[in-house]
Amino acid sequence: MKKVMLASCLTLLAATASAQTEVAPYRPGVTPDGVTYYLPRTVIRFVVTAEKTVYRPGEFCKYADRYLRLRGVSPEASTTWTLKDVSAETYGIPDKEKLYNIRLKSKTLAPLVELTEDGILLAINTEGEEETLAPVPTGTRPGKPLNPRDYMDQEMLSAGSTAKTAELVAQEIYEIRESRNALIRGEADNTPKDGAQLKLMLDQLTLQETALLQLFKGTLETTTEIFSFELDPTEEVDKTVLFRFSQRRGLVDKDDLGGEPVYISIRDLKTVPEPVYDEKTAKKKAKMEMGVFYNVPGRAALTVFDAQKTYCKEEYTMGQFGNVEILSDLLFNKKTATKVTFYQTSGGIKHIEAEEP
Repeated sequence: MKKVMLASCLTLLAATASAQTEVAPYRPGVTPDGVTYYLPRTVIRFVVTAEKTVYRPGEFCKYADRYLRLRGVSPEASTTWTLKDVSAETYGIPDKEKLYNIRLKSKTLAPLVELTEDGILLAINTEGEEETLAPVPTGTRPGKPLNPRDYMDQEMLSAGSTAKTAELVAQEIYEIRESRNALIRGEADNTPKDGAQLKLMLDQLTLQETALLQLFKGTLETTTEIFSFELDPTEEVDKTVLFRFSQRRGLVDKDDLGGEPVYISIRDLKTVPEPVYDEKTAKKKAKMEMGVFYNVPGRAALTVFDAQKTYCKEEYTMGQFGNVEILSDLLFNKKTATKVTFYQTSGGIKHIEAEEP
């Protein structure tokens, strides 16, 4: 965050000239010494959460039906993606078309101007709080997989053929199930009387069975994957493709027809009236041209959806869906020390307070 103390009052030059307000454009090295600042435009960050499931066939998958009566076990590896959620968050970036300059001027009150690190006006004569985007969440990663060979005895490991090994492993699985059932019924010779010890033995048998079954059923590995990207909207859009999503490849580019479209609609709610330019307004603004330029942001409705589901439906305050207005420089003279804070995301006034210096 940048804090700049000016030995002057506020005299500002617009980045773009208008017919109503005779304001010179800012040009580096030409504009008199002062502090330049940007008003923000509002950008949207999308965070996409997807679930990725990877199937890997087991070594003995073709024997699954013969030895364990497991039907429908696929011998082909596959990857399946599922779109779980799309969330949106707004933040401000410098609007290159809204650049202004605070000039030095003698015999006036010295204001404190506070900017963000990238030059967005944050506060005047007080302290503002610079906001930062929260880090994008991280996805989940699979745990360490079980190794079936850790649960195979010497006879299984030294069997002369794949079919024989599969048969021996299947027999071991059946024996594990019998042992577990005997423990549960209390019929095993070594059934412990302590409940905790019994649970430990049952858990160990289940772990052995799960590891050996992988050789027939294969494995399913499910992870959560997180993607993020930004959108800088300049106008309303209606059912425009935001991105595409493939069940085989996950998030893909919006031009990749191999994925199903996920749409976005942005509608200007027209909460800020269109500016009216007439002779009276022009004269009034001309008298205020030495003041502080700020955004009067508008509200926009955002919806993200596909053919089956609406993932995000929110309203946001956005600087580009509004107007630029001026705070009179009379608020910053020797008689009044006006404190103003601005929203970093939209450029609107957050708080304004006039005090005697």
